[in-house]
Amino acid sequence: MCSSVSVGSEWPRHDPARIDHLPATGKTEQGKLRAPVISSSAAPHCTAPPRPAGMEKQLTGTLALAVFAAALGSLQYGYNLGVINAPQEVIQGHYARSLGLYSELESDEEFNITTAEPSSDFAHPSLTMYWSLSVAMFPVGGIISSFLVGFVADIRGRIKGMLVLNILAVVASLLMGLAKMGSPHIMVIAGRAIMGFYCGLSSGLVPMYIGEIAPLKYRGALGTLHQLAIVTGILISQVLGLDFLLGNNDMWHLLLGLSGSIAVLQSVLLPLCPESPRYLYIRLGKKEEACKSLKRLKGADYDTTKDLVEMQKEKEEAMKEAHVSIPRLVRSTAYRQQLFVALMMHLSQQFSGINAIFYYSTSIFHNAGVAQPVYATIGVGVVNTIFTLVSVVLVDRAGRRTLMLAGLAGMCLCAVGMTVGLIHLSTYPWMSYLSMSAIFLFVCFFEIGPGPIPWFIVAELFSQGPRPAAIALAGFCNWTSNFIIGISFPYIEKYCGQYVFIIFVVLLFLFTLFTALRVPETKGKTFEEISALFQRKRAPQPIVEAELEQLKGATEA
Repeated sequence: MCSSVSVGSEWPRHDPARIDHLPATGKTEQGKLRAPVISSSAAPHCTAPPRPAGMEKQLTGTLALAVFAAALGSLQYGYNLGVINAPQEVIQGHYARSLGLYSELESDEEFNITTAEPSSDFAHPSLTMYWSLSVAMFPVGGIISSFLVGFVADIRGRIKGMLVLNILAVVASLLMGLAKMGSPHIMVIAGRAIMGFYCGLSSGLVPMYIGEIAPLKYRGALGTLHQLAIVTGILISQVLGLDFLLGNNDMWHLLLGLSGSIAVLQSVLLPLCPESPRYLYIRLGKKEEACKSLKRLKGADYDTTKDLVEMQKEKEEAMKEAHVSIPRLVRSTAYRQQLFVALMMHLSQQFSGINAIFYYSTSIFHNAGVAQPVYATIGVGVVNTIFTLVSVVLVDRAGRRTLMLAGLAGMCLCAVGMTVGLIHLSTYPWMSYLSMSAIFLFVCFFEIGPGPIPWFIVAELFSQGPRPAAIALAGFCNWTSNFIIGISFPYIEKYCGQYVFIIFVVLLFLFTLFTALRVPETKGKTFEEISALFQRKRAPQPIVEAELEQLKGATEA
C-alpha cells in the first residue's frame, strides 16, 4: 500500500527526499499557491532503498506482457490493411454472383470463380463500386474514429479503452467471416467499415499506452513495436492470402474473419496488464494506484521516487494547461509548433509514396520476368518486417531525428532510381532490375524512420494535457492521407505514367528539408525537457502563460 502520506511543510526545503504531491492547500507569503509535499520516508511502500547504479529493473515480464498485449491491436490493424488484396478476384467473383452478374448461377458446392461464366466482366459499374467501397470503407472508418481517441483514452483509460474496442473487432470479424451465408458485398463492406473504426481508435491508443509505460531508456524501441506489429500483420495476411492457403474460393471468408482471433487473444491478456501510471496519477489523481502500477511494470523493489517527481511536475503543468480539447489545441499558439511537427511527420509517412510502391510493385516484378510476382511482393513484406526490427535496435541509439532524415533522404534517392528504371524499361529490359532494387531499398529506408517514428513521437512531443487531442489529430491526418493516396494514386499514375514517382521525389525532398530544420531530437529526454525545446522557440513566456490560463479558465467554465 502507498497510503502513508504526510501533508505539510515541516521538512526543510533542501531535503532531497521531499517530493511534491497534491494540489496546493495553502498560500506562501507571496500569495501563491503552495503544494503539500510527501516524504519518501513517509511512504515506505511507494519507494525502496536505492539499488546500485545500473541495477534497477527496467524491463520486466509484466512490461513485456503489457507491450505485447497492446501491440496486438496494431497487429489487427496491419492484418486488415493487407488482407483484402490477395483474394481480390475471388471476392469480386462472389460479389458478381450475389449481384446477378453471372449468366449461370451454380450451387454453393459447385460455384468456382475460375470456371463460372460472367455475364459481364469485372469492369461492371456495380461491381467496381462495391469493390471500391470494400477497400475504401476501412480508412473511412479510421478517419471517423480517430477523432474519438482522446475521448476514449480519458473516459475509459488506456487498458479498458482497448478492451472495450475489441467488441467492435469481433463484430466486424463475424460479419466478414459469415459473408458467404448472406450478401457478401454488404457484409464485407459493413465489416470493413466497423474494423476501420476499431483500427482508427487502436492506432491512437496503442502508441499512447506504450509511450506512457515505457522506461525512458527504451521508449523509442518499445514505441517502434507498434509499427513492427503493423508490418507483421500485413505479412501474415499476405502469406495466408496465398491461393493454396486461405486466399481461394472456399476459404476467403475465413481469411477475412480470422482477425477476430486476435481480438479474443487481446481481450484475454489486457486484464492482466497494469493501467498507465501517468494516466492514473496525472489524469485521475490516484497516486497509490499509480505507484502499484509502476512497481508491477518495473519490479517490486523498484524505487519510484524519480518517476513520481517527474509525474508530479507534469501534473503541475497539466493543472496549468487543464484538459485541452481538439478545437482548443488547434487554436492555441502555445502548442502550434509541436502540432505542426506532429502533423508533418504523419504527412511525410503517407505522402512518401510507400503505399504507391506497394501498389506498383507487382507489375514491376512481372515486367522483370518474375514468374510469380506475388511471392516477390511477399518478399517485400519480409524486408518490411526485418528493417522495422533494425529500427527497434537503432532508434534509441541513433535518435529519432537522425533516422527520419536518413529514411526520407534514402527514399528520395530510391524514388529517383525507380523513375529512371520505369522511363528506360522499354529500351533497356535490365532497367527492371534497377526498379526492383529501388523498391526493396525504398521499403528499407521507410521502415528505418518514416514508418515507425511518427506513431510514437507525437506522444513524446506533448504533455499529458494536450496529448490525447494531439494523438487524435495526428491519427486523423494519417488516416485521411492514407485514404487520399489510395483513391487518387491510380488516376495520378494513369495521367503521369512512368513519371509518377517524380511527385514523390519532390515531396520527399521537402519533407527531408522540414525534418532537418524543424524537428528536434527527443532521444533520452523527458516529456518536460521536450516541451522546453519548443518553449525556447515560442512567444515570450508571459504570453504563453496567459494563453494557458485562458485555456484553463475556459475549461473550468
